[in-house]
Amino acid sequence: MNDDAMRARQTRPSVARVYDYILGGRDNYGVDQNLADYFIDFLPGSEQVAITARAATLRAVRSMCAKGIRQYIDLGCGLPASENVHEVVRREYPDAPIIYVDNDPFVVAHGKALMQIDDRIAVVNGNLCSVDEIAAHPDVRRLINFDEPVGLLFGIVLAFVEDGEDPVGVVGSWSDRVSAGSQIYVSHFRSGHNRETSTTERKILDAFGRGRWRNDDEVRALFGDLELIEPGLRPCAQWWPDVRADDSGRELSLWEQLIVSGLARKAG
Repeated sequence: MNDDAMRARQTRPSVARVYDYILGGRDNYGVDQNLADYFIDFLPGSEQVAITARAATLRAVRSMCAKGIRQYIDLGCGLPASENVHEVVRREYPDAPIIYVDNDPFVVAHGKALMQIDDRIAVVNGNLCSVDEIAAHPDVRRLINFDEPVGLLFGIVLAFVEDGEDPVGVVGSWSDRVSAGSQIYVSHFRSGHNRETSTTERKILDAFGRGRWRNDDEVRALFGDLELIEPGLRPCAQWWPDVRADDSGRELSLWEQLIVSGLARKAG
């Protein structure tokens, strides 16, 4: 990407950079901070959407590791965070291969600078809808053995795939690519039925110019014929939560109800 194109991207908010700012990162610009501050200041508590989504993704990775999955592809990975997928995986499997994929050149450049700590971690510039193209990338061919189980992560990213881009087919193509025993994690914005969540949905779609929030049935449909693992589709805050004695039985805020996730298994 040339300098003019990069500067043009910096004049409008980026999903990855807004997410980074909310999570306490520094790889963002004023335009990203302004949008994030709108949610924080005028819709207090809405930042929990990003926070609980990230925490659930990392719990999903820990769960996959516990099932013996030793290689991962993080689709729509976003910017490096305080804890990243490879750090969770490497605590269990020190030489595990991890592929990070994003279509934002800013994300890819920063990821390559910060996350490629050895030659078994790679950051790839690609659109998650281009399954064959990503699978054929030299780093993916070098690191990922599709004949062995793979952990696929779709953290929030499918909410920015329009219906016309066939998100169900995209997940299906990826699940066809991986072997039996692989697991596929999805988190997604959930359509709301109150003023606050409708305002959040409209603001996000207006800011980024694309996206589709979906109801529970539509999110479940993204998994196709894959077998959902218990507890099925749940708000991220309730999806295999880290148990805390002072948090038992707590009622979720409307913001925590706005982001859901599920983990599925590809049967043999």
